[in-house]
Formats: sequence, structure tokens, C-alpha cells
Amino acid sequence: MGTELPDYYFRVRENGAVVFRVDTENRQRRIEMDQIAVVNIRNGEIKPHGDRTLSDEDVAVIRDWMVDRQEVLAERDIDDILRSVDHLNLTTQWAQSRATDDQLESVTDALLLAMHDLRSVLVRRKADRLLKDTKSG
Repeated sequence: MGTELPDYYFRVRENGAVVFRVDTENRQRRIEMDQIAVVNIRNGEIKPHGDRTLSDEDVAVIRDWMVDRQEVLAERDIDDILRSVDHLNLTTQWAQSRATDDQLESVTDALLLAMHDLRSVLVRRKADRLLKDTKSG
């Protein structure tokens, strides 16, 4: 652990985080974490913990964290999708070269339905983008 701890700690949750103020300036020189808020990234809500009133600095730090966190999550979404493309390619190779008839029988319908659904959404969204581009250009 470094000598300087941050003033705030964000315990990540599914939709945001629990926010703590970090304190090492006490008699015992122990690390104390005081919960100050709960953050919901999806709706942008910051709820102070208990009767607490958040300072302008608290809110600014939390909002900065929310922006950074949304950027990280967006990057992860794209990375996950690109990994899915890799998995589809690996699945294709497996189906062509190694899959037994019984294995194919157990996965074919689910794969075909998922791929049909994905294709439909992608084609519709691409058409929407093309129409938007022709109307604006």
C-alpha cells in the first residue's frame, strides 16, 4: 500500500457504488472508512447516507467518479462485444471441425435463434442509421 491513501473510496455495486470518505488522521492511525453516499450510475442519483449532508467537494468527486466509471463501463461493453465476435468465430470452427452430431443437435436451435435475433436487430439498426444519414446529408 502506498503512503498516501485517496480521500474517497468507491465500493462498486451493480448499478453504481457505495461511497466512503477515507480517514487516517485519527489517534490510532488506523484506516477508517465512513460511508457518505450511495450512487446510482444509471439514473445519476446520489443519495447521502443517513442524515449526512454532502459537501460541494463530495458531490464534485462523486460526479467525476461517475463520469469515469461510465467511460470504463462503455469500454468494457465494446470489449465484451468484440470477445463475442471471437467466440462466434471459435464456435464456427468448432461446429465445422470438431462437433459431433449429438453436440450440434444440443446447440443448433439455440444458436440459430440467437443469431437470427441478433441479425434482425443489427440489420434494423443499420437501416435506421442509413436513413438518418440520407435525411441529414
